[in-house]
Amino acid sequence: MRDFNRRGIIGLVGGAAAWPLAARAQQPRMPIVGFLNSASPEAFASYVEAFLDGLKETGFAEGQNVAVEYRWARGRYDQLGSLAADLAARKVDVIVASGEPSVSAAKAATSTIPIVFLVGGDPVQLGLVSSFNRPRGNATGVTILTISLDLKRLGLLRDTLAAANKIAVLINPSFPGSDARVRDIERAAHSIGQDLVIAGARNEEEINRIFADWRDRAPDALLVAGDPFLNARRDQIVALAASNSTPAIYEFRDFAVAGGLMSYGTHLPPLYRQQGAYAGRILRGAKPAEIPVWQPSKIDFVINLKTAKSLDLTIPPGVLAIANEVIE
Repeated sequence: MRDFNRRGIIGLVGGAAAWPLAARAQQPRMPIVGFLNSASPEAFASYVEAFLDGLKETGFAEGQNVAVEYRWARGRYDQLGSLAADLAARKVDVIVASGEPSVSAAKAATSTIPIVFLVGGDPVQLGLVSSFNRPRGNATGVTILTISLDLKRLGLLRDTLAAANKIAVLINPSFPGSDARVRDIERAAHSIGQDLVIAGARNEEEINRIFADWRDRAPDALLVAGDPFLNARRDQIVALAASNSTPAIYEFRDFAVAGGLMSYGTHLPPLYRQQGAYAGRILRGAKPAEIPVWQPSKIDFVINLKTAKSLDLTIPPGVLAIANEVIE
């Protein structure tokens, strides 16, 4: 009888010790978001913060009830395939990818894990979704449609600098879709009789070399056709344009705030916030196939009058009148 009681007590003690472990093992796994980007965390810190704010709007806080696995290619587009494959192998719950190269890598890595993209091109033409309202497939997200905005930027340069004989376009030829983008800009320039100089830069050294070549024969104005790499080199490009006394128009407000003459485009943080909110909706059970692609309706035109003064440039009243923001 004594032996039986002893075994029973041991069994009860052992069961009590094992119960918390079993209970913990049965707790639901914290969902994981894979964040894939071709740039660097240093250049995109404010955008990551906006993305995390979007997640919070849907009830997810990093480190509390959601984990975020970051993968940065740091301008090396050739690394994106392996980074996306790693996220897919880790079976993350959703992949958030920004820029066409990152999104293409994510699409190639998985056809089942939901993808929330942020792209500058038309997601239907890129083959990411079937339509804006009903994406189908495993992807949805945000689009800027930046190519059509390039044509407006060209027009704003012309309106500001009526005597501009030669306008340069700085673009990264390694970025997918750059050839089509250049063709569209060239076609628009040809229709208004504007001469263009196309300058391709794939790395920091090539950016420096281009501006060095322009030192003695600088173009009358510059249009920067941004991509994740060129956007990450904001301070370098703005400083070189200033040293060459070249009026330039950029894609994002950050460039004008940093000292660029003008910017025309969408404000990026709200787009990343929307991307985070979409990721949160998917974590809560929504299907990407049923979430419409989001496109911002507000376009900001920012003029830096301090920079205009340093360039000894007078902004025409008609151009000033349509600016959303003037930095003085």
